[in-house]
Amino acid sequence: MNSGFAMTNSNKTNDLSHRYLRALRKHLEQGPRASVRPAERLRHQALSAGVGTLALARIHERAVKALQATNHSTGRGLKMVRQADDFFVRTLAPIEKRRRAAVASDGHLNRMNVALSLRSAALAAANRRLKQEIVRRQVVEKALKRSERHYNQLLEQSRLMQEQLRRLSHRILSAQEKERRDISRDLHDEVGQSLTGINLTLATLKRESAINTRDIGRRIATAERLVEKSLKALRRFVRELRPPILDDLGLIPALHSHLKEFARRTQVRIRFKAVAAVEQFDNEKRTVLYRVAQEALTNIAKHAQATRVSVSITSLPGAIRMEIHDNGKSFQIQRAFFGKRRMRFGLLGMRERVEMVRGIFAVESARGKGTTVRAEIPFNHEGQG
Repeated sequence: MNSGFAMTNSNKTNDLSHRYLRALRKHLEQGPRASVRPAERLRHQALSAGVGTLALARIHERAVKALQATNHSTGRGLKMVRQADDFFVRTLAPIEKRRRAAVASDGHLNRMNVALSLRSAALAAANRRLKQEIVRRQVVEKALKRSERHYNQLLEQSRLMQEQLRRLSHRILSAQEKERRDISRDLHDEVGQSLTGINLTLATLKRESAINTRDIGRRIATAERLVEKSLKALRRFVRELRPPILDDLGLIPALHSHLKEFARRTQVRIRFKAVAAVEQFDNEKRTVLYRVAQEALTNIAKHAQATRVSVSITSLPGAIRMEIHDNGKSFQIQRAFFGKRRMRFGLLGMRERVEMVRGIFAVESARGKGTTVRAEIPFNHEGQG
């Protein structure tokens, strides 16, 4: 098939050579009046036959030699060669122009291909970097998830430890309150009775010694005063530990007695009001409210320099609220909670007691408005109150 194809191309070239020779001869015969159409037709035929510039030049050279062989005039021969070259240029120029355009187009296409290849390489590199970044982010995401799980575990452990500490604190407070109650009863029942017996004995001795020397009576009177002073101190100590009236009569009488003693000792005017519904609380919740009031009043006496204090116990839907307000100096609550002074432990103790019975504790303090301590304690789910 290759030889047949070569023969076909050769036949086309030979045919084009004969046509070129005839067209060139005719062009030379017509001279300056010669038309350019024969050259255009030959150009189209050459393009159709796939004849390139070099092959067309050879065809032109053979045609010129053939015409020179038939023309023996030297002058005429030179003129003929120039006219033949002009015919060849007319035939070849558009083909060469197209070839150059094709070469230029190929060059542009090659440059475009190179640019496209560079762009493809850049995109491939960017794609690789993107894949690496995706892998890195996936690794970071996994690490973050592990860290988040670890953090959640630590948070849960911290929550459990905090809950355990809170329960421990509640048990300590409960044990402390029970211990206070036991000590208070022991002091009241044993020491108090003993001192009362001593006082009665001394009173009897005093009457019997009336007929004797005055020195014995004076010594007995001194002893009576000491015993009476001890009894007062003992009663105050018992009230501070745990007043028996709290267990015997309830919260309102216990607070009333404590506030009366506080006003006598500090010369601070007290206003007190309470709803009877508070006595429906169990002993633990009444004790919490009593201790909050007791500690708040202690802080007022030590730090507030107040002249008036109001204590109110009011009803809320499903709860009881107690507020202790004074007109004394204000303080920074956060600093008090996190500082190292005695007040910090008092505030923390009040808050722990209230939260122990699932209540809400709050403190408000502002310059010129004094301080308010607030405790809200809910009734239990059995429908108390």
